[in-house]
Amino acid sequence: MATDRPLALITGASSGIGAELALCAAADGYDLALVARRIPALTAVAARCERAHGVKTHVIAADLGDPTASRVLAAELRARRLDVHTLVNNAGLGASGQVADLALDRQMSIIQVNIAALTELTRRLLPAMLARGDGAILNVASTAAFLPGPGMAVYYASKAYVLSFTDALGEELRDSGVRVSALCPGPTATEFGDVSGMSKAKIMTQQQLVMRADVVAKLGWDGLVRGDRVVVAGLRNRLLVQALRAAPRAIAARISARLNAS
Repeated sequence: MATDRPLALITGASSGIGAELALCAAADGYDLALVARRIPALTAVAARCERAHGVKTHVIAADLGDPTASRVLAAELRARRLDVHTLVNNAGLGASGQVADLALDRQMSIIQVNIAALTELTRRLLPAMLARGDGAILNVASTAAFLPGPGMAVYYASKAYVLSFTDALGEELRDSGVRVSALCPGPTATEFGDVSGMSKAKIMTQQQLVMRADVVAKLGWDGLVRGDRVVVAGLRNRLLVQALRAAPRAIAARISARLNAS
């Protein structure tokens, strides 16, 4: 049943920041198209949003690590006649380890999810936003976007792409009616640490740096609504980013290597 509410599509919405972004969108009166691999977890998030805010949800299974997934997802949206107002590219992968040691397919999967799928979904959904003169895109980057990341080189580089892409896209879309924002969280209490093998890294064990997923999501969502181009979540993270940006790149890389080590 169609509604007059705008629709937000959120990838990686089954847990963590993605699930909390779904709740933020629902609280602001958005219907939801929730995308992830794990349908039971995704269905639970959908039910939570429906109960809390009375919105309509659409659960869509997709593995964005599959190079065909973005095309199939766009076709599924057309088949369901779902017109996306706000795209939240939250799905992401990471892996701890040296470039020479990590399996190549794992590193290429990070590039596929964090870069290729994000870019393709943006390109496929953006023209309709421009035709309406209204829409929004939130890309979830990371404080990792601001420095090299020895021990997680591909992940850090992928997030640098997300930040640069978002900055450039935002300038291209100035005065178009389409808002674009990059959310840059630091360490966050989600499944990411366990999945990426980073749970025991120094950066994840500094409790004063680890933020709650709901706090990070609210900062990102509110920043998108305001039209902020880049949102670095949390004062400590903003100060850390400024300090690292001022440091020589070689020194920043050494600091990052220590933080990424167990």
